[in-house]
Amino acid sequence: MEVIRNIADFPQLSYPVVTSGTFDGVHVGHQKILQRVIERAKQNNGQSVVITYWPHPRLVLFPEDNDLKLLSTIEERIEQLRSYGIDYLLLIPFTKEFSRTSSRSFIKDILVKALHTKVLVIGYDHRFGKNREGSFEHLMAHSSKYGFEVEEIPREDVEDVGVSSTKIRKALESGDLETATSYLGRYYTLTSTIVEGNKLGRTIGYPTANLALPGPNKLIPANGVYAVWATIAGERHPGMMNIGMRPTVDGTHLTLEVNLLNFNRDIYGQTVTVAFVAHLRHEEKFNGLDALKAQLAKDKEATARVLGL
Repeated sequence: MEVIRNIADFPQLSYPVVTSGTFDGVHVGHQKILQRVIERAKQNNGQSVVITYWPHPRLVLFPEDNDLKLLSTIEERIEQLRSYGIDYLLLIPFTKEFSRTSSRSFIKDILVKALHTKVLVIGYDHRFGKNREGSFEHLMAHSSKYGFEVEEIPREDVEDVGVSSTKIRKALESGDLETATSYLGRYYTLTSTIVEGNKLGRTIGYPTANLALPGPNKLIPANGVYAVWATIAGERHPGMMNIGMRPTVDGTHLTLEVNLLNFNRDIYGQTVTVAFVAHLRHEEKFNGLDALKAQLAKDKEATARVLGL
């Protein structure tokens, strides 16, 4: 997938099939749209094109809404779109100035002039342009004039999926990984850098890799213990992860720690991507380190069972 960050650099394609959206999390609803874009492109020996925006429009239009938690950083979104086989990604910086682009200007300047769109695929009730004035009806009224076809994913297809980024966020925030995984069509992931911690885990036989907290708008699942797969330098390792305040040792701030099973290497400073497989239990305060160690032994057994080790 070729990532283009300046619209002036977009190449002349033979038959671009285009879709547009924020695609936070690239969940199964988004995937239906992407599959159709790819299908239409292949039918015409063309190219699949996604237009997406960063920062998230809500962060620009409503800066006071700093509690918005996103399912994917822009780097994660790029890799997710790449994994589904999209040919070209146009990344448009979302600014207040861009938000004032009229729907007609969006069609004329971006879809037609810059991309030379042949087919535009949109989800049911997709809106675009200043004040979300653009609609499927608006596109249909202009498609013949500008020389491209418009296809809308049917309402029944969208409602059959019944998925939204909001539903996934709520599931993750409550520790409901089963629902989140079902709606995403894959495990939820979090990417961060491994940093030094207080090394308490190694004193009780469970050394952990501490992860730097991600950016302020990346969603962190509910506090608790999880069975995870951790990918470091292209290698996948089984592990159990704790998210929380570490109340047993009177912790004062949120920490992300992953204990990699049967692993003993120096990985400080490296990047790790954690895939959340199962929520094992909520965080709790134990009566001392011996009680915590006994519970961690049970957590390790549960992790091995969940991960099929």
